[in-house]
Amino acid sequence: MTNDAHARPSGGAPEPLYDVNIPTPTHAERARTLVGQISTGTLCTLAVEPEGYPYGSFVTVGFDAGNPVFLVSTMAEHTQNLQSDPRGSLLVAEREADDPLANGRVTLLGPCTRVKEDGGSARAAFLGTHPSAACYADFGDFAFWKLQVESVRYIGGYGRMSWVEASEWHAAEADPLAAAAAGVIAHMNDDHADAMVLYCKAFSKATDISSASMTGVDRYGFEMSAVTAEGPRPVRLAFPDPVGTPDEARAALVAMLKAARTTLGL
Repeated sequence: MTNDAHARPSGGAPEPLYDVNIPTPTHAERARTLVGQISTGTLCTLAVEPEGYPYGSFVTVGFDAGNPVFLVSTMAEHTQNLQSDPRGSLLVAEREADDPLANGRVTLLGPCTRVKEDGGSARAAFLGTHPSAACYADFGDFAFWKLQVESVRYIGGYGRMSWVEASEWHAAEADPLAAAAAGVIAHMNDDHADAMVLYCKAFSKATDISSASMTGVDRYGFEMSAVTAEGPRPVRLAFPDPVGTPDEARAALVAMLKAARTTLGL
């Protein structure tokens, strides 16, 4: 079940100021994007002693085709736990918002087993993320372990959460703008604040606003916070076509600004 409470009115919530059916990243895509930007997490295993208790430990992680990979010592408590019971989960969480519960997080569940032989793609995935680990990767008491994702819980902050099917998780791709998103947002808010107002007035129901700022951008479009007489309201607009690079996003934003001015007769 998918829950995006911020986008769908219920009870006395006001009607959205934009078309909620426009292209938007799926929760699988959002989750893959989140984990693609974080290289640490909390690995939870079932303790050998005291038996059966959930045991959480801080780990570094890489991802091999969507499956978490760890380089762990046989002396580690979590390794001993996995040798007894392969069931495990990995929690990966953002740490950006002032309110911790407003941050996104992903929990991946499945069996976690030792990777055979030289590690293959798992080794490459982990060392590609943590190259400094190469100095001890071949020590006799270290080995690569992989968690085969069978279930995913995604929480994107307040009101955005769901269980993601494993098939959707493995088929999804991280957003190509993720690494550049913060820069795009800062540039638009610092240098093109007037454009956001025009986007809202031309392409949404937020026609009576005093200002607006960009709060998010992805391959499909961007999100804004528009200041209305009733307070700030979210507005999401779609790009004419999905983009794959910051340059393509810039071109789409320029084209939309020209279209907005034409629509508004400016």
